[in-house]
Amino acid sequence: MDPVLFNVIHVVVTFLFALLFLMTAAALLSYLDRKVQAYMQDRYGPYHYGPQGILQAFLDVGKLLLKEDVKASATDNLVFRLAPVVFFAPVVTAFVVLPFSPYLTAGALGTGLIFYVALSSIDVIGVFMAGWGSNNKYALIGGLRSAAQMISYELPLVLALVGVVMLTSVLTAGCTGNTPDLTTCGVGSISFSQIVAAQMRPESPWLWFFLLQPLGLLVYYICGLAETNRSPFDLPEAESELVAGYLTEYSGLRWAMFFLGEYGNMAIVSAVATAIFLGGWSGPGAAIGFWNGLLGGFWGGLVFNIIAAFWFIVKMSFFLFIFLWVRATVPRLRADQLMRFAWLFLIPLTLVNILLTGALLLLPLDTPIRIAIAAVVNWLLLIGVVFSLRGITGVKATGRLPRWLRTQRRTPQPAPLPGVSPERAPAGAGAGNRR
Repeated sequence: MDPVLFNVIHVVVTFLFALLFLMTAAALLSYLDRKVQAYMQDRYGPYHYGPQGILQAFLDVGKLLLKEDVKASATDNLVFRLAPVVFFAPVVTAFVVLPFSPYLTAGALGTGLIFYVALSSIDVIGVFMAGWGSNNKYALIGGLRSAAQMISYELPLVLALVGVVMLTSVLTAGCTGNTPDLTTCGVGSISFSQIVAAQMRPESPWLWFFLLQPLGLLVYYICGLAETNRSPFDLPEAESELVAGYLTEYSGLRWAMFFLGEYGNMAIVSAVATAIFLGGWSGPGAAIGFWNGLLGGFWGGLVFNIIAAFWFIVKMSFFLFIFLWVRATVPRLRADQLMRFAWLFLIPLTLVNILLTGALLLLPLDTPIRIAIAAVVNWLLLIGVVFSLRGITGVKATGRLPRWLRTQRRTPQPAPLPGVSPERAPAGAGAGNRR
């Protein structure tokens, strides 16, 4: 096939797959978000439409498309209308470079990691535009909160990935032996495809980077929760404080674009974590040589890419489930706890991780020994962080009862009604001054 035609077909197939996958993933996640929370909180969740309510997601799409697009008269018209587009466009673009398989990605892009980081920083502009253009105090506060939060957590998110880049440099030619030659030793790769390939080396096909950089994975995932405005970092759209935050004035299709972008960002964070820390598309049966020898070039490559995409989506689904799990179980942080956690803990922690990893990988030892020492130190650092996490965020168990319950217990309780046992007293009888 002509190389130009092949590249054109490659771009079209990759873009269509990314777009269709984004739409499908958003619909499924909106359904699973409700079902997982309902299961964990002992509720039913949607169950009226279709088996187990599975058609609820499709009906929601129809409702949003048909819903009236209401716009307040005092809004900044241009900024208000452009905000959903600015928020949603980077989500679609980022999907094109995600490495679902060797074919379903823009593999020629050697700066995929930097490209993803650059696109993820554009979302904050769309959120701030939504808050500013709405001409609403609740929306403005939500937009300002989001700008502060997303900028703060963008820094440790990027720094958490530096350790992986350093590992790819050690695993390249020129970085072996007791004294690596720094003139030929690579400086690491920022290409998604090459990072996945570094975790599928013939001598260590299952040496995924989460085994070597578990702390980097934890920090990256925490920052991903904050970047996507998910619980416990959902302060920009805290409905108990700001009605709906920066979305207060939006409805219909424009609100749906923000809704779709949030679930799309969840999928992007999970996909990047899969590619960088869980070996990407590697898994049983994902061997191009075996299928080419069995079925031939075209059909072997087709089967290989299907299996590779399957394993990538399975690993990605694991991270998406944790998104839903955290939302159902972890309460929202206060604004001061959120900012203190980013600036006073996550950023210094990632800098310490970079310094330790770099120092240990430059020890005058064989490459496997250096990597093993760096991995052990990283796991020990991770254990220390997990055990100190509650005290660091300021969320501590004081061992005391809530104030309202202590007040109730100090209030004198009147005697029960004559002839009525305390067990059978009507609700509220003898409750004193309970509020």
